[in-house]
Amino acid sequence: MEAVVTPITPELESFSPLDGARLGAVETIRPDAVKSVVDDVASVQPFWAQLPLSDRARYMRRAGQAIIDQLEDLAQLLSREQGKPINESYVMELLPTIDSLRWLAEAGPGILEDERVPLPIFIKQKRARFTFEPLGVVGVIAPWNYPWSIPFGEVAIALMAGNGVVLKPASLTPLIGQRIQEVFERAGVPEGLVRTVHGGGGVGQALVESSAAKIFFTGSVEVGRRVGEECARRLKGSVLELGGKDPMVVCEDANMHNAISGCLWGGFANAGQTCSGIERVYVVREVADGFVEGVVEAARALRVGDPLDYETEIGPMVSREQFELVRELVDDAVANGATLHCGGPVDVGAHPGGNFFAPAVLTGVTHDMRIMREEIFGPVVPIVTVDSEDEAIALANDSEFGLGASVWTMNRAKGERIAERIQSGMVWVNDHMFSHGACSCSWGGVKESGLGRSHSKFGLWECVNIKLVTWEPSRTRDFWWHPYDDSLGKAMSASARLLYGRDADKPAALRRGLIPLVKVGGKTLRDVFKH
Repeated sequence: MEAVVTPITPELESFSPLDGARLGAVETIRPDAVKSVVDDVASVQPFWAQLPLSDRARYMRRAGQAIIDQLEDLAQLLSREQGKPINESYVMELLPTIDSLRWLAEAGPGILEDERVPLPIFIKQKRARFTFEPLGVVGVIAPWNYPWSIPFGEVAIALMAGNGVVLKPASLTPLIGQRIQEVFERAGVPEGLVRTVHGGGGVGQALVESSAAKIFFTGSVEVGRRVGEECARRLKGSVLELGGKDPMVVCEDANMHNAISGCLWGGFANAGQTCSGIERVYVVREVADGFVEGVVEAARALRVGDPLDYETEIGPMVSREQFELVRELVDDAVANGATLHCGGPVDVGAHPGGNFFAPAVLTGVTHDMRIMREEIFGPVVPIVTVDSEDEAIALANDSEFGLGASVWTMNRAKGERIAERIQSGMVWVNDHMFSHGACSCSWGGVKESGLGRSHSKFGLWECVNIKLVTWEPSRTRDFWWHPYDDSLGKAMSASARLLYGRDADKPAALRRGLIPLVKVGGKTLRDVFKH
């Protein structure tokens, strides 16, 4: 008798960045099997698309409650798998997604309902409207730095717009990614409407190349450019969020206490592993010394340690590779003349294997250094003293990236003027990056920070086909139809002046165009009398 061989399902294991402990595993999928997953979701999606917007909104509310029902468990998993302090798991990931679901339920139906289109006066008898039709299946390729809030928001927006979703979580954080699908299943969405596929880059590539109608990708510029190219080759859309090098501009009249506190949070939250984290600071000379002193003193006081400890403010970096990249950039800056005031690799007694990097503050940096050109993605804040706000703006714009930026001043008008001059998708005055937690606000950048927008009404519109539908009562014929004669051109010439021209020219235009206008009107009404 032959032995029965049970096939072994390939697994992707997840390990804690704190101590390397194995947290669990998920089943992976072969790249050549991704197409069938997308096809399966596509077979379920038409039913979902036919639901009234109010019904889809109800599922969004139920998903919010599903998160609340397992809130503590999700927070623990987020911190264990990604390494962010547990307070940040609540504040920066979980609570914003609950609120996003509420906003989608309340605002989504109004944004996605048919919109009447006003028409020019000479075709007022017609009716036109925009309809917002689901695309079909949307693919979401998620990052590891915010493995819950970034993909969850994109999945929720795609669902609210009537699509099915295939989600590929980051390989470093597969467990929390899988829970996104489970939340929507708990909320009662049709089985198979949201599917998760795990694996390496080949799985992501297969999702891009599949029949998914649009891809939301968050990650590096290099990979994102390839995603955009592959989507363009297939004549389908993509939304690309490719990171940033966010500047902070500190004016002389800034509230210095808030600017220092904002710099710490914007630069060091999530151990600096934030696409829109503060990676460059430009402070005017008059207040530079006090600002640097305050930032250094406060950075030294931040507590590095176990992310599950509620008093921890800086957890371990997500991987050794990311840790080494940050150390390399800091060492390169110091070797080229920068001053490191505090921070760097540090041992945490109870967890000697953790990738801990204490908050670092640098001065004496220049734009020739790698640390001012490349994305750091770690708890490092380089500070540059400038002679004027104009110099700060010029340096802020001297980057290939353009995701977000912040301006710190007590003068609102000045802050908004500076904001207009900064090349980025978002500018916050006296704050930084908070709006990612407000789904009503758009998110996305310019230059190499990507294309398209997520969140807000623009994010919803990324997930639909905008179709124009018109209605003609068919009681008359259009005046521009055949047959042509000289009355049509003369009537149009007169109409242009009568409808849109100077008031002084209108009497003469009416005299010249009256007979042609009557003839055109008669031609339009001719068929009415035939009936």
